[in-house]
Amino acid sequence: MNPLNHVAIIMDGNGRWGLKHKNSRNAGHKAGLNTVESIIKQSIKNKIKYLTLFAFSTENWKRPKKEINYLFNLLENFLINKIDDLHKQNIKVKIIGSKNFSKKLNLLLNSAEKKTSKNSKIQINLALNYGAKFELISAIKKLQKNKDKIDEKNIEKFLYTKNIPDPDLMIRTGNTKRLSNFLLWQLAYAEIFFEKKMWPDFNDKDYLKIINDYKNLKRNFGKI
Repeated sequence: MNPLNHVAIIMDGNGRWGLKHKNSRNAGHKAGLNTVESIIKQSIKNKIKYLTLFAFSTENWKRPKKEINYLFNLLENFLINKIDDLHKQNIKVKIIGSKNFSKKLNLLLNSAEKKTSKNSKIQINLALNYGAKFELISAIKKLQKNKDKIDEKNIEKFLYTKNIPDPDLMIRTGNTKRLSNFLLWQLAYAEIFFEKKMWPDFNDKDYLKIINDYKNLKRNFGKI
């Protein structure tokens, strides 16, 4: 059985689900929050120590301003209403990405990180305003500024995921088969599962099936 320490998820399909069921993309984003809470609970039950959720990419700024504002309002409300509960559950929250948001949202994100910084049951990495290409370019620039040798170990020192183990497993919902500029360095040896269901329809049973399939895979890492 393969050990499972870190799961990364591209939560795709919220907008399409909302249009299909409620004639509103925003309704899909709201419904997707229920799935987030469910997957966090299942991750804890399965003793997964790191869960990385792709919440907003550097490319998502191209979406309509109204939708972006709704997404950030959802996130603000989630942080205001849920962070104390997450803290009580011994859950650590970390933001990966460039915090280029409103003053209010940045304060909420910083507060969430600070409040939960010593928690240890599970670490939730929220990828916000995240793009892997930007992350790599930024890391290499910092490395060169420090005049460090260019090698894997030194590049990893300057990634958003410094001191976080690489994902063992990556799941993308929404019946789309691409990485979309997500953790391109960190996913080098991850097992990747593409799920047809859209994120709001993704449930505990689906998650547990993927976890079990992953645990029973033969992983060679270049060996025979």
